[in-house]
Amino acid sequence: MDIARSPLARPFPELPPIAGVTLRVARAQYKTWDRCDLTFAELAEGTSVAGVFTKSACASSEVELGREAVKLGRARALIVNAGNSNAFTGWRGREAVEAIQAQVSAALGCGVDEVFVSSTGVIGVPLPKDKARAGIEAALVAEPCGWEDATNAIGTTDTFAKGAGASAMIGDTRVELAGIIKGSGMIAPDMATMLGYVFTDANVAPAFLQDALERANAATFSCITVDGDTSTSDTVMVFATGQAGNARIDSWDSPGADAFAAALADVCRQLAQLVVRDGEGAAKFITIRVSGAASDGSARRIGLAIANSPLVKTAIAGEDANWGRVVMAVGKAGEPADRDKLSIAFGGVWAARDGLPVEGYDEAPVTAHLKGEDIDIAVDLGLGEGRATVWTCDLTHGYIAINADYRS
Repeated sequence: MDIARSPLARPFPELPPIAGVTLRVARAQYKTWDRCDLTFAELAEGTSVAGVFTKSACASSEVELGREAVKLGRARALIVNAGNSNAFTGWRGREAVEAIQAQVSAALGCGVDEVFVSSTGVIGVPLPKDKARAGIEAALVAEPCGWEDATNAIGTTDTFAKGAGASAMIGDTRVELAGIIKGSGMIAPDMATMLGYVFTDANVAPAFLQDALERANAATFSCITVDGDTSTSDTVMVFATGQAGNARIDSWDSPGADAFAAALADVCRQLAQLVVRDGEGAAKFITIRVSGAASDGSARRIGLAIANSPLVKTAIAGEDANWGRVVMAVGKAGEPADRDKLSIAFGGVWAARDGLPVEGYDEAPVTAHLKGEDIDIAVDLGLGEGRATVWTCDLTHGYIAINADYRS
């Protein structure tokens, strides 16, 4: 199936090399395609790791094993398979993951719990052990590659490679962060991405790294949605090699902790928004800002109710300034709301204030705004101080075409 490049695509950025990270790709041929579909990241000894994973009750074995191993806080390798999610495959799927871990741990001389595996693609088909084994063998002897090649190898219905970078000063030491991600459909909290990985040369304790990632995730990956469907394989991980030589960050009181956490959150935000920009069939990138809610959590849930509404999303696709659909979505969210205090704006133009249409409301500037690619919706509930920002995309015929043919 040929998928046109998203009109919202962004060029792949120049990302810095990360000391202690070696990337390689290989062809395991999990599907009948002419491309690399296995990414292998070898990590320096002493690398710290943190991760957040899907809350799906039908999570893959990769997720289950990753959840347990990440608690130990150390990593030596990451393997990402594309084309087969290995989810809902029972003991056969678990055996396939354990075989990959054993093969890589033997090659690197590390523990199996230092080898992390992710898989993405069709659900319900066990990962072929022979293809996985051959793919790992090829990756182990392949020439190192760059970030874009590694990113392309983990994609499925993605139409462009997605990467982001940032840096931070820890004392007198500059540390670098580089992140890659895949995701286009089956995107919704909790947590909202498909497969994303951030690598840094900073020296960071695993416990702090986990806390910083969870905070970043709450404001980024858990604030995006394409279609309201949460994957069985959702994973975001951070690997800190410690090669920069900075004073170790052990807690929020450590010098540079806030700067590092801000850089991590920045990378996560960039990656999360890129996933939305590649939403299956998307033509509009939508930012929904909710204020005046009873709490931040309430604001987020209201924002997601708007973002997941097929009626709101199709109205934006049709460039229709139908603010009544936003009213509907707020009302069904199950959160505190008062009809007579609700205000709604598109592109900075208020269509409704305090429960009433704005007198003399001119729809022309709103219509012009909706013809663009980047759409802003603001909702003020007038109840409290809670606020949140959520990102989504429109819903077009392209989404149906892609998913109707997904397995062919």
